[in-house]
Amino acid sequence: MSQMKGKTVVITGATKGIGRAVAEKFAQNGVNVAFTYNSNKEAAEKIAEELSANYGIIAKAYPLDILDTDQFKPLFEAIDQDFDRVDFFVSNAMIYGRSVVGGYGKFMKLRPTKGLTNIYTATVGAFVAGSQEAAKRMEKVGGGAIVTLSSTGNLIYIENYAGHGTNKAAVEAMARYAAVELGEMGIRVNAVSGGPIDTDALKAFTNYEEVKAETIKRSALNRMGSPEDIAGSVYFLCTDEASWITGQTLVVDGGTTFR
Repeated sequence: MSQMKGKTVVITGATKGIGRAVAEKFAQNGVNVAFTYNSNKEAAEKIAEELSANYGIIAKAYPLDILDTDQFKPLFEAIDQDFDRVDFFVSNAMIYGRSVVGGYGKFMKLRPTKGLTNIYTATVGAFVAGSQEAAKRMEKVGGGAIVTLSSTGNLIYIENYAGHGTNKAAVEAMARYAAVELGEMGIRVNAVSGGPIDTDALKAFTNYEEVKAETIKRSALNRMGSPEDIAGSVYFLCTDEASWITGQTLVVDGGTTFR
């Protein structure tokens, strides 16, 4: 814990699922946590209180519309008022439901308008805008680490996932470019590509039960992935143990992509 204690991580979308597990993992190791939420202020503030009380760290929640990338600058300015440093940035938040209509479905049903554009903004645009602001602050403290969440849906076919899968491939490519250009600032950039993880976002898929059954069937470990499985990998990539790892995508999928 000593190498991480007192540092600060910024996480987009940490009120549930993977983001919530990532926040917990960092807090357990003495890292202060600044995280964003979309609309449920009460739930977010309760999580912040719990993290602070349980682990003796500073935790605070901030509102963020992931589809408005102009909000990242004032977000980080607000974080500056509450934290004295930023060491890590985890681009996690995603969208589903009405926001992805036209971007979620079979290839012939895709509409290159609002749905696909929203997925790109929430996946690639948010990673770029958030990483740019985080990098400015990391440079001041001698470096840091950035991790974006990806998905194995860009490696293998998942029904109705073309819009998301292609944008996950795009954010992995963007992370490699960022890794090269931010390396001179002492900042490492990587991606964690998860197989289907049992979260509310996955449950929102119309074919959730089919995806769950197929994931268990394909997995060498015969189970679905959990948010904690991803959180451990995200945390590792931010530690000194991963100090020579950058521009990489760590696949965490229970062996589902090679069977």
